[in-house]
Amino acid sequence: MKIEIWSDVMCPFCYIGKNNFEAALATLPFKDEVEVEWKSFQLDPFLDPKETRNTFDYLREKKGLPEIQAQQMLSQVKQMGAGAGIDFDFEKALITNTFSAHKTLHLAKKYSRSNEMEEALFIAHFIDGKNVGDHETLTALAASLGIDQEETRQVLSSNTYDAEIADDIEEARVNGVSGVPFFILNGKYAVSGAQPAELFVNALQQTYDETVAPLKIQTGNSASCDADGCKI
Repeated sequence: MKIEIWSDVMCPFCYIGKNNFEAALATLPFKDEVEVEWKSFQLDPFLDPKETRNTFDYLREKKGLPEIQAQQMLSQVKQMGAGAGIDFDFEKALITNTFSAHKTLHLAKKYSRSNEMEEALFIAHFIDGKNVGDHETLTALAASLGIDQEETRQVLSSNTYDAEIADDIEEARVNGVSGVPFFILNGKYAVSGAQPAELFVNALQQTYDETVAPLKIQTGNSASCDADGCKI
């Protein structure tokens, strides 16, 4: 069963959704049959990749939120994060353009390490206060997952994976995705937002029952015919 997840590194609800989804999946007997594919999405593609700003300044300048309102909102998100096992540090988080981070994610996908890279990017941004637009920071994160540093630098300094990121974003548009996280379950159902683990359990189980379980063929001594002839 395939799960596609659209996400952006600087979206706290994407991190919460990831943890809740993984907690739900861990309880299900078919967890080893699930393939997860992370898809790119940019909440603010117009940010200058050479600049960073703190979360409070960003919410005030880009969203027009007074500091008190921004603090209240982030406090609520921090509480939600705690419930998902995340200790958000919005005081340290640096807002920047995430395109390069998505390039690193696609590179990690080449080595089947995209889930680990997604986690590393969230930790770097929300907990460690690292600049996830900085090429050396991203190179170090990739290296921590066993990805060659020179290859990472080449990817970040070229247009490698630019088309794949654009394809992800266009696919999101076609599917009507306007916010993240967004989960598509085996091409049949969609879950939007950082839903609680219980909802993911139900959605995953229903999807599995309807799209995978009916396809499991019961074998035995039944008579049948194939291209080589018939047998009893």
